[in-house]
Amino acid sequence: MSQSLFLVTLLVDDYDRAKAFYCGALGFDCLQDEVQPEGKRWVVVKPKGGDGAAFLLAKAVNETQKAAIGNQTGGRVGFFLKTDDFARDHAAMLARGVRFLEQPRHEVYGTVAVFSDPYGNTFDLIRHAAPTAS
Repeated sequence: MSQSLFLVTLLVDDYDRAKAFYCGALGFDCLQDEVQPEGKRWVVVKPKGGDGAAFLLAKAVNETQKAAIGNQTGGRVGFFLKTDDFARDHAAMLARGVRFLEQPRHEVYGTVAVFSDPYGNTFDLIRHAAPTAS
C-alpha cells in the first residue's frame, strides 16, 4: 500500500490576496486556478520543486469558516516549509516582505525560523541538519 498527503485546505479571505502571497512572497507555483460554480475557485499552490503536499486556497464563506482564518491550528505552528538552503530562502523571503516572528536559530535538528502568512497562520522555515553517522 502506498499513500501520501497531497492537498491541505487553507481558509483565506480572498483568492487573489492569498495567491499573491503564496506565489509572490513565498515563490510557490500555482498549479490550478479554475472558476467553479457559485463564485468559487479551485486554487492550488505548491512550493517549487517540492514533493510534499500542496495548499487548496479556499475562500471562507460563512461565519464559522471566517472565524477559523489564520487559526486553523489553534495558535500552534501548523505548517513546515523545508528548504535545501536556509540562508538563500530566508533572505529572499525577507526581501519579498515575508514577516518572520523570530531570528533564525540553530537547533539539534536544523536551522529554523517561524514566519506568518497575512492571516496569522504560522510556518517553520527549516533546513534539517545533516544526519550524523552512528
